[in-house]
Amino acid sequence: MARFLQFDDVSFAYPGMQDPLLAHVTAHFPEGGWTGIVGANGAGKTTLLKLAAGTLKPTEGAIRQIGTAQYAVQRTDAPPDAWDDFMNCWDAPAMDLRRLLGISDDWADRWDTLSHGERKRVQIAIALWHAPDVLALDEPTNHLDGATKRILLEALKRFRGAGLLVSHDREFLDALCSQCLFIFPPRIQMRPGGVSQGMEQDRREQTHAREQHDANAGKARRLAAAAQQRREAAEQSAARTKRLKEKKPPANDHDGRFMRGVAKLQGKDGWGFSQSAELRRRAAKLAAPDKSIRVDYEMGFWLEGAGCSPRNYVVDLPPGRIDLGDGRTLHYPPLQVRPDDRVALVGANGLGKSTLLKHVLAQANVPPERLLVIPQEISAEESREIHASVKKLDDAPLGRVMTLVSRLGSRPGRLLASATPSPGEIRKILLAQGVERGPHLIALDEPTNHLDLPSIACLEDALVDTPCAMLLVSHDERFLAKLARTRWEFAPTGPDTVEVTVRT
Repeated sequence: MARFLQFDDVSFAYPGMQDPLLAHVTAHFPEGGWTGIVGANGAGKTTLLKLAAGTLKPTEGAIRQIGTAQYAVQRTDAPPDAWDDFMNCWDAPAMDLRRLLGISDDWADRWDTLSHGERKRVQIAIALWHAPDVLALDEPTNHLDGATKRILLEALKRFRGAGLLVSHDREFLDALCSQCLFIFPPRIQMRPGGVSQGMEQDRREQTHAREQHDANAGKARRLAAAAQQRREAAEQSAARTKRLKEKKPPANDHDGRFMRGVAKLQGKDGWGFSQSAELRRRAAKLAAPDKSIRVDYEMGFWLEGAGCSPRNYVVDLPPGRIDLGDGRTLHYPPLQVRPDDRVALVGANGLGKSTLLKHVLAQANVPPERLLVIPQEISAEESREIHASVKKLDDAPLGRVMTLVSRLGSRPGRLLASATPSPGEIRKILLAQGVERGPHLIALDEPTNHLDLPSIACLEDALVDTPCAMLLVSHDERFLAKLARTRWEFAPTGPDTVEVTVRT
């Protein structure tokens, strides 16, 4: 039996929303292929996955599905429900997935010490282990190093059901997806191919639509001018007709020729007014807004007030070692960061990059109010607390924060109305709040995780022009190549030892 997923005119709104988050979605997700779900933070991508997996029910419309469904969540706060069952299963599929994704047997007892990249691999392995007919993956490449992404790509290519993938990783979407559903509220459109092909098609269509709209606007102006001329001519003729009508017919007008002539003039005047109205109607139709043209909100983020610390070094640590747990040790050389240095912390998952970053920040030579830190993961509870605190701000500071959030591509009204903002939206709020403090040191742990592509570009541009020091943990080589000048490279030098090497 063929497996598929079908959305028929589906709309969904969370309680308290005035407008639906998703409206009139009609889409087909066939078996044996992957569909990318593309859109800005807060557009409703995660909600669409939950609808596909059956964890949410549509407000309107219907979802038709054959078979079972599995949803792999975006967050890595807690172990998946089947964590113990999967790690204690020794059938061929479980063993093959653990081997393929590098999941060691000793992970079963140490979820809390796993890196977020390792946790993400576990989530995906368990989702695949269930062998569902519909598989919905939410940001599966977050936290993953390049080698693991390649392994994951091959694993997902084996999946034979209907796959839905939310991701901002353009290369991954292009390599895996046969179609992409673009969510540009209020428009939702399925396009063939990967995200790059779909975005290029969208760009061409938007360009054509704008050109056609501009041409129609020119026609509308000409028709409006012609309508005005017709009306003025009709009004002048009507005035002459009125004056004739007020005159007495000639004494010899026994057959009523004069009055018939006046009646004809009145008919012509009426026709002139009618033609003017018709031209105005056509002009208005041509000048009407084209709903197919997307309104692109002004974007561009800036780090106002950021500057160099007056101290010689914002970080100045002697060589040391950190216990990573489970008998593993991280060794690091002398670490120094000048007030304008930009340092990338790079290495495979699980080598202690986030651990060293926390250690360095605890001893940084920067006042707390001058430190901007965005952690790798923000729990759902922390996200709700941050969201609630922002909503309580007075009008002026709330306006400043929401202005910056909007310039990173999110809709402030929708964000404030949301019950649970997306991880990408929470990062934008933290960035906006941090800007207010004028940072001397910016520490970002996997900053491109959860952010949509336009927001990443805005953040890159802002950081390029920022004079203060930066510590950047990331697997996004394009992001690091644009920003970092020094690298702290993490590599295993033994079964229980990780060494950090400084390279400039």
